[in-house]
Amino acid sequence: MNEPAGRHVLVVEDDPISGEILEQCLSVFGYRVTCVNDGRAAIEKIRSGKFRLVISDWEMPELDGIGLCKSIRERRNGDYIYTILLTSRSGTSNIVQGLDSGADDFITKPFNQDELQVRLRVAERILALEGRDLLIFSLAKLADSRDPETGGHLERIRQYSRLLAEQLSHSDKYADVVDGDFVQMIYLTSPLHDIGKVGIPDGILKKPGPLTPDEFDVMKTHTSIGGETLDAVAQRHSTAGFLNMARNIAWSHHERYDGSGYPRGLSGNDIPLSARIVCLADVYDALTSRRVYKEAFCHETSREIIVNGSGTHFDPDVVQAFLQQEAAFVDTCKLLQTSEASLLSEVTEIAKC
Repeated sequence: MNEPAGRHVLVVEDDPISGEILEQCLSVFGYRVTCVNDGRAAIEKIRSGKFRLVISDWEMPELDGIGLCKSIRERRNGDYIYTILLTSRSGTSNIVQGLDSGADDFITKPFNQDELQVRLRVAERILALEGRDLLIFSLAKLADSRDPETGGHLERIRQYSRLLAEQLSHSDKYADVVDGDFVQMIYLTSPLHDIGKVGIPDGILKKPGPLTPDEFDVMKTHTSIGGETLDAVAQRHSTAGFLNMARNIAWSHHERYDGSGYPRGLSGNDIPLSARIVCLADVYDALTSRRVYKEAFCHETSREIIVNGSGTHFDPDVVQAFLQQEAAFVDTCKLLQTSEASLLSEVTEIAKC
């Protein structure tokens, strides 16, 4: 079983007594500990890739804590390493120097055990969040890679979803539901909307022409595959709120406001808000993007289709949010599709060499 990020701590301390006290405290807290007595030895340990959390003394011979932090931040490979400086120094100038070198936090000598434990918990939460974000987008890319037509679809979906959520957050109706956490969460989880496509046969998923009714029935199961898979994971990790939103989006982003969607025929507010948001974002991107079976529609045509679908396909409140963010949608669409085309051109030129 993989060890959670931050549970193996690298302690860098040149004073044997201070190092031993710190090691004992960390062991009592349940951490595995490796100790070295200078910054250069720490760099060698870090190169092993085994450490995500480092506690280092500030003042050491050879390579001090400031130099170690700078060396860690100059790394081009590997996961993020959370670094805590242990110091008897105080004052704003020292804090600024430490943070500027790349330190994430400070512990003042002599340290308080309760404070140390709390700061370590903060470090673990931050490392877990980074791992969560990478996991979410990696899973989304896994599904996206099965469908070469979609290009920059994931990035556009997350940007459109965030725009809609931000607009709804300004409405009194949604003030208690859509806060900053909701906006950030939908930005992170919306790319998982089509994760269930990993279970769709290539012959259907990559078919260049229209699907038969039977094939379309198979295609529609991607919502249930994604929703049920994420639901099973969410049941095992009940405190991971992002899994609940990801499940709701994957399961319900093809539901329609009037109940004519799939897979469960949900309607109105029975459809989770996150899914109602991603539904519009997904359709807008499909309309404004080129596919093998159609050319890209202009914004005006796409806008008309969405407005005409208000109350039937789409939540009217989400449609209003779209209209209020219309200019931002146009700018985002142009920016991301231009970037995608530029990248494709570069890759094509490289391939010719």
